[in-house]
Amino acid sequence: MSAKKILFLVGDYVEDYEVMVPFQTLLTVGHKVHTVCPDKAAGDYVRTAIHDFEGDQTYSEKPGHNFTLNATFDEIKAEDYDALVIPGGRAPEYIRLNARVLEITRHFAKADKPIAAICHGAQVLAAADALKGKKCTAYPAVGPSVNQAGGEYVEIPVDQAYVDGNLVTAPAWPAHPDWMAKFLQVLGTKIEL
Repeated sequence: MSAKKILFLVGDYVEDYEVMVPFQTLLTVGHKVHTVCPDKAAGDYVRTAIHDFEGDQTYSEKPGHNFTLNATFDEIKAEDYDALVIPGGRAPEYIRLNARVLEITRHFAKADKPIAAICHGAQVLAAADALKGKKCTAYPAVGPSVNQAGGEYVEIPVDQAYVDGNLVTAPAWPAHPDWMAKFLQVLGTKIEL
């Protein structure tokens, strides 16, 4: 396997599992992973939130961990990376307001590089105009944004992922095993057991 260089776009109150688990998974299989946040540098951290499904009309939210960034947002160049990951939580709602976040996201979409987004991560894709003609899934409340951005929202079970070409999406963290497995396939990662 040739290691890929993967960029994560995060912000404060990113969903805890949706940043921690894929970050650790991709490192475990040998990829180089950089996490960045607008207005923050390597060594800074973002706060995370744990979203859980406890029978209410929507998810509940609890404090998560501090997640340390390992790259500086202002120094990264999208063209240096092979793939993009956009975790969910509350971060996508406001990092999509950052023009450079959208520019970075557009680079991956236009270059047809692998993109993995989960939960509310599709909000960034929609704002970057990166969903036209694409089918994807997301947290159900984000479905209307996917459709309004010219994509087609696909409703699937919460523990499943959906692939459309270079785009691998999932509704929420219960889909991690399927989401990461499908993303590794799109990346061309071979794991010997």
